[in-house]
Formats: sequence, C-alpha cells, structure tokens
Amino acid sequence: MRASAEFRPRMQSRTHALRTLAPLAWRRLGGAIADVWRVHGEAGGGGFYIAPDPRMVIFLDEAPPPMALRLAETAPEQRGVQALFIPAGVPLWSRMVEGRDMTHLDFHLDATALQRRLAAGGVRADLGRPRLFAASPGLLTLARLAAAEVATPRRGEMMLDGLLAAMLGEVFAAPPDETPTTGGLAPWQMAAVERHLRANLTRHVCVAELAQAAGLSESWFSHCFRQETGETPQRWQARLRLEAARAMIEDPALPLAEIAHATGFADQAHLSRAFRAAHGMPPSAWRRAGIPGPETNPQRLVQDLR
Repeated sequence: MRASAEFRPRMQSRTHALRTLAPLAWRRLGGAIADVWRVHGEAGGGGFYIAPDPRMVIFLDEAPPPMALRLAETAPEQRGVQALFIPAGVPLWSRMVEGRDMTHLDFHLDATALQRRLAAGGVRADLGRPRLFAASPGLLTLARLAAAEVATPRRGEMMLDGLLAAMLGEVFAAPPDETPTTGGLAPWQMAAVERHLRANLTRHVCVAELAQAAGLSESWFSHCFRQETGETPQRWQARLRLEAARAMIEDPALPLAEIAHATGFADQAHLSRAFRAAHGMPPSAWRRAGIPGPETNPQRLVQDLR
C-alpha cells in the first residue's frame, strides 16, 4: 500500500503453505482499510497474526473453510468459523485441516474511528473481547457486496462505508457462538486458563497472561472470570497453588522448601504463612498430623501436579 498520513494497518504475520491465487484488491475508507484475498491453503499450512489495531475477517465461501483457529497458544482449536473480530494486540494462529481455495474480506480498523462508528449506531461493545461466528447468512451477504465493491469499485466510498457499518452492527449486536450467555467464560477458555497455570506453577502468573490464554483483554477477562468462579483471578490462583502444595505435603520425602518453589511461593516461610492462614496450622504440623490432601478429596480442583 502507498504511504499516507491516514490510517495504515500494521499487522505482523508469519505464514506457510498459503499461496495467493489473485492480486490483492484493497480500498481505503475513513479509519479503515478493506482488502480481499483469494488464496489456496495446503493441508497443514497456516499462519500466525498479530496487530496493534482491531480487525474483522469474513470468509466469503458458502461454508466456513476447513481451518482451525486459536486465540492463545494453550487454547483449544476452534473450527467452523466463518467470521471473526480480533481485538488489538490479540494473537491468532490458523491451521488448514485440509487443502482448499478460499476467499476472505478483511477490515483493518483504526480503534478510535471504530468507536465512533459504533457510537453513531448506538452500539456499546467491549472492543477487547474476540468474537467468533459460525455460518452467518446476513453477515455473509453484506461481506460479499463489500468484497465486490472492493474488487471492482462502482460506487463511491459511501456504499462501502455503509456496508462496513452494517457488518459491524451484525458482529456487535448479537453474541458470538462461543460467548457464554451467563457472561462468564466459555468452557474452553476456563480449561485453557487452568492448563496454563498448571504448566507455570513454579512462578507467579499475572492476570494479563491468564487473559491471553483465554484470548480476552485483561479487563474483560477479570470481569468474566469473576462471573464464572465468584472470585478474582488472583485469589483463584492462590487457592490452586495452596491445593497443589497440600497434595505434595503428603509425600514426606519432599522438603517444604522444594514444595514452596514448585508451587510458586517465594520461599518456605511464604508458603507457611499462606498455609497457616488458609488451614489454621503450618504445613509441617499438617504433615505430622497426616491430614489427607486434595488427592483424597472428591471436591479437588487440582490433580496430578507432581
């Protein structure tokens, strides 16, 4: 794209086994760039994408492409996605499940201009929350009209701008398939967060990192997490670390200092203070008393951490 003082997309990407089938078609409009890609993806091909600007992608074929998407390294793959909104700074991984030609329309969006567009339409939305959609006939119809105008301009910017506004209305007016109606976290998101914490139990994991594992902004993640669990991410993390330590204390061969390190406490004294506050006695007394740990507790939340 030519240099301009106007908005320019800044997406970084790494792809493999993806081949363009036609020259890129693109159009500039106020606070946005629209482009149309026609590509062939080999089975196993895919890419990694991240941008400091939000973007919207709509696949234009009749059915969603045979592609698996992830919004965090530890998150489960999502399939059957026909359209998605990716917030600024949220990474995206794609993998072709089978080889296929596909066409998609992308809108790279200036965040300030996007907020103005939504406000003008009376739409209030959290722009830090990803949105993934399965088949959406209304959105697909609008996207095909927009793609045709991008590829072969016949009317002025007003038409494309109106189609973008209509698509944003479709995306933000209805909840995406993967968003739980309770306002909490989807099961795959909760599983990804817990899996990430277990894999990094030896150190403190910040809320921003847990949010990334769930593919959400930090603020929206904290809100959804409290809706889902009734506690803050910090308190939940501390509780799971204590449960992991309690399970390990049953093994008399494990020094308490080693257990403290393995479960992310600064030292043995830190573990002892936290343990006493939670259980009314230090871990040494708990071990001597032979009180069963969470391995024999049917309500346990942490297992197989050793």
